[in-house]
Amino acid sequence: MNPRRSPILDTTVRLVFDGAVVLSVYLLFAGHNQPGGGFVGGLVAGAAIALRYIAGGLGDVRSIVPAPPWAFLSAGLALAAGTALAPMVVGDGPLDQRAFEWDLALLGHVKLPTATFFDAGVYLIVIGLTLMIFEGLGEDWDEPRHISGEGGP
Repeated sequence: MNPRRSPILDTTVRLVFDGAVVLSVYLLFAGHNQPGGGFVGGLVAGAAIALRYIAGGLGDVRSIVPAPPWAFLSAGLALAAGTALAPMVVGDGPLDQRAFEWDLALLGHVKLPTATFFDAGVYLIVIGLTLMIFEGLGEDWDEPRHISGEGGP
């Protein structure tokens, strides 16, 4: 363990992190009828990731995130753009939405508007941008950097 790390901060962040991620997912899905949505949910998830960065550094953030930041950005942008443009395929306007409803045994009556997919894209974009910021902050600037073609890899 790094002697500069605080065990109290580490423990507190690990306790708060899971709850904050669950809250962010709740805000993502509750955002159509209540305050919230993809942007607010992404900000809460980004704040949770920021806590992990403060407590454990970039290595700790990389250990909890399964993919590189640009994968989140790309998937989010593709999902948001695809959801915005998909209604045009059936002759509707861009960003037009529909709602699908089911009666499920365990959950009861479930309603899923297509705007949820757009919000999920925004959610992924916000998380990806947060991760990109921490990747930029976490680089080791003390090591010499080589520009390709100028004497090094």
